[in-house]
Amino acid sequence: MNVLNSHDLPGGIGQTETVSGILIGRHKLTYFSIVADIMDSHSNDSALPKLNSENYINRELSWIDFNYRVLAQAKDSAIPLLERIKFLAIVSNNTDEFFMVRVASVHTKLKIEGRAKRPDGYQSAALLDEIRTRITTLMREQRVLMHDLLDQLAEQGVAIKAIDDIPAAWRAALRTYFENEVFPVLTPLAVDYTRPFPFISNLSLNLAIRLRRADMNGSEDEFVRLKIPDSLPRLVNLEQVLKRYAGIEVRDTFVWLEDVVSSNLDLLFPGMDVTECTPFRVTRNADIDYENEREYRDLDISHFIEESLKERQFGSIVRLAVMEGTSTTALDKLIGEFEVDPERDVYHVNGALGGSSFFELMSVQRPDLKYPIYVPRVSPIVTEYPDIFSAIRDRDWLVHHPYDSFSPVEAFFEQAARDEHVLAIKVTLYRVGQRSPVVQSLMAARENGKQVTALVELKARFDEENNLEWARALEETGVHVLYGVEELPIKTHAKVGMVVRRDEDGVRRYVHLGTGNYNAGTARLYSDLGMFTCHPQIGDDASRLFNRLTGFAPGTTYSRLLVAPEYLRNRFFDLIDNEIAAARAGRPARLVFKMNQLEEDMTIRKLYQASQAGVHVDLIIRGLCCLRPGLPGMSENIRVRSIVGRYLEHSRIFYFHNAPEDQRVYMGSADLMRRNLYNRVEVVFPVLDVRLQEQALNMLATCLADNTQAWELQSDGRYVHLQPGAGEPAIVSQEEFMRESMGTFNLT
Repeated sequence: MNVLNSHDLPGGIGQTETVSGILIGRHKLTYFSIVADIMDSHSNDSALPKLNSENYINRELSWIDFNYRVLAQAKDSAIPLLERIKFLAIVSNNTDEFFMVRVASVHTKLKIEGRAKRPDGYQSAALLDEIRTRITTLMREQRVLMHDLLDQLAEQGVAIKAIDDIPAAWRAALRTYFENEVFPVLTPLAVDYTRPFPFISNLSLNLAIRLRRADMNGSEDEFVRLKIPDSLPRLVNLEQVLKRYAGIEVRDTFVWLEDVVSSNLDLLFPGMDVTECTPFRVTRNADIDYENEREYRDLDISHFIEESLKERQFGSIVRLAVMEGTSTTALDKLIGEFEVDPERDVYHVNGALGGSSFFELMSVQRPDLKYPIYVPRVSPIVTEYPDIFSAIRDRDWLVHHPYDSFSPVEAFFEQAARDEHVLAIKVTLYRVGQRSPVVQSLMAARENGKQVTALVELKARFDEENNLEWARALEETGVHVLYGVEELPIKTHAKVGMVVRRDEDGVRRYVHLGTGNYNAGTARLYSDLGMFTCHPQIGDDASRLFNRLTGFAPGTTYSRLLVAPEYLRNRFFDLIDNEIAAARAGRPARLVFKMNQLEEDMTIRKLYQASQAGVHVDLIIRGLCCLRPGLPGMSENIRVRSIVGRYLEHSRIFYFHNAPEDQRVYMGSADLMRRNLYNRVEVVFPVLDVRLQEQALNMLATCLADNTQAWELQSDGRYVHLQPGAGEPAIVSQEEFMRESMGTFNLT
C-alpha cells in the first residue's frame, strides 16, 4: 500500500488544515488509507458538478453572516431587554473565538505560499481584508446598538455608570474599595531600557499608561502596562461596594473595573502625572495543533494536553483592539511591540472592550427584563415506570432538550450506578461541564463494583482543562479512562452511552445515543435530541464501537450505526443516490437535513447533483453554509434556512424520503463538514421506531414552518429574515416546541 500525500485526496481534502500533516509513521498509513477507501467507493466524481466561486460560499464569511443573525436578536424589540444585552455578549464571545481559531488559521495559511485555493476563490490576503471589512461593520452596528440598549436599560433601573457621573460620596466609597480590594492585586509593569515590554496574555484587558514625572517639566513620557485582574468581576456591583464602604443603599448599578482603576492611578504612581490611560486587548492564535500530536511521542496524551494548554497563551497575535480616541503615540507603541499590521489587525472599538463581559448583567434579579422561566417537561420514561430500564425494554424513547428535561439521561447513569443487575457502563465524553452528575454517577458506579469505561476527549477545544480534570478524577476511582483511538488519533465526537445489564431473560444492552453532549448545563440552552433503545442490533453495534475505540479492531463493521470516518459519508451518498434514482424515475424525492454547519465539498456537490435530478432538498442549518441555493440549473430545488432564537439549535436530523423504512430517519453527532466526516469519530444512528420517526418528521416540519425566527439563504449569498405573510399567523418553532416537545406540524 502506498503512503498517500494529502494532495492525492479528492474533494478538497488536504487543501485546508483539516488533514494535512495529521499523522506520521504507521498512523499516517492507517488513517490515510481509511480516507482513501472512503473516496474510492464514490470515486466517479466527474459526474458531480464542479465547485467554484459562483456556487461555493467562503466558510469564514458565512460564519460572519451567522453572527449578523445573532445580532438581529439583539435588535428585536420583542425580546426582553436583558436578553437582548445577552445576545450582544454572544456576538462578542463568538467573535473572540472566530479570531482565535478561524482568523488565526487564515493567518497561518498566509505564511505558507503555494497552498491550493479553496473553491471560493479567496487567497488568504484577500480573505483577511474582506474579513476585516465585514467584522468592522458588524462591530460598528453592535456598538451603536449597545449604547442604545444600555440607555434603555438605565431607564428600567439597571445602569452601568461612568465614574464622573456618580456622586462624590460614591466615588469616595469606590476609592476605599479600590484601596482595600483592587490595589493589592495590581502589578504595574514599567517599560524602559532595563525592563522589556511584558507578555500580554490572550483576551486579557490591559491599560496602556503614559506618565510624566511631576517635578520635571518637559520630561519624556514613561510607559507602563497594567493588567486589569480577571480574578475580580469586570462589572463592579455598587450595591455591594456602597453598602460595605458607605452604608448607602443602591440597586442594579455598576461601573467598569477598568474605570475604577483609571480613576485611582494616583495611588499607584505617586509623584507622577498621568498623561494618558487607555485600555487595549489582544487576541492570540489559540488553536492547539492536535493534528501533529504524534510528534510528541515521549508524552502521553494527557501530558501533551497540559503542555499545549500552557502554550495556548503564547500564540501569535491576530487582533489588537483599542478604544476609539487612543492617541497615535500609545497606538504606535503597541503596534511596534506586538508587530501587528495596523491596516489589518488593529480594531478601534466604540465603548468598553471585551463585550462578552455583558454576560455578567444576567445576574441582575429582574425577571421582567428576561425570558419567562420555562420548565422542561419530565418524560414518562422516568415518571411512569418503576425504573428507566423497564421503560426502555417497553419501547424506544426520544427526548428533545431543552423542551424535555435532561433528567432521563442523568437517571440512565445514576440508576445504572446503583442497580445490582448492571454489569458494565461504557460512555464517550466530549464536553461534560464543570459540575457533571453523569461523571459523578460513573464514579459511584465504579465504587459500587461496576466495570466502567469512559473515553474522555481531551482535545475538545476550550474544554481541554476541564476534561483533563474529570479524566483524572475518574481514574482515581478506578474507571478505565481512554483518550482516543490508537489507529485513529483524531477527536472522538460521538455521543454514546451503553449499560450492560443482566435481566431475567439474559444479558441486555441499553443504549443512549445523542446529538449533544452529556452536559446538564448546555442541555438547558441547546436544542438537542437523545434516543434510548435496547434494540439488539444497535446494542451489538455499540459494543463493536466501544471495542473499536478501546482496542485494536480496524476491520469493525456495523449493521445499524453509521460511524465516521469509515462509513458515514459513503452511506449518506448511497441514500442520496437512492433519492436521485427515484426522482429520475418520476417519483417524489426529498431530502430534509437539519444540522449546525455544511461545508464539505463532495457532500455539497452530491446535493447539487440531487437538485439537478429533481430531488427537493430542504436544509435547516443554524450556522455557516458553503452551499449556494437557488442557482438555475444547479440548485434551484434546494432551500436553505437558519433558525436563531432563545436556544442554540444543535440537533442533527437527516430524512431520506425513499429509503427503506428503517433507514428513513437518522440523528447523530455529525455535521456535514470535513472535520466530522474525516477527522472525527462520529455516530449517526437510525430511528427505527415508526412512532419516533413521525416525531422526528414533526420536528423538521415545525422548523420549516417557522416564519419569525427563520432566515432564508438567497442565491446571491444574502440571508433574508422571514416574516408572516398577510393574514398568516406568526410561527416561532421554539415556542411550538415549548408547547409540544416533538413539534406541532406535519412534514408534507
